[in-house]
Formats: sequence, C-alpha cells, structure tokens
Amino acid sequence: MSREDILKSLQNQRTKCIVYTRVMGYHRPVESFNIGKKGEHMQRKSFIEYKKNCA
Repeated sequence: MSREDILKSLQNQRTKCIVYTRVMGYHRPVESFNIGKKGEHMQRKSFIEYKKNCA
C-alpha cells in the first residue's frame, strides 16, 4: 500500500495539527504568519544542545 492510499483510507481519523513557534518571548501559531514569515520558518534548522559532563 502506498503512502497516498494509507492517507486516503485514514482521512476521517486525521485532525489538524497546529504548530507553534516562539516569537519575541511568546508563542504564536505558524498558521497566523504571513507568506514571507512562513517561508522563513520553513528554512530554519533545528539543533540539539548536548550537556557537557562536568566531573
């Protein structure tokens, strides 16, 4: 079964996911951004900060 077939078969069980991002100290939903800000958000890169072991 392809990905599209699975998505079509489960369409009635899917719900909308609201993505929030932190802007100037508070959280805002990305869907409320204008087209330029949405494009900027898509270009962001995530990173994982690892803690140093201090012994």
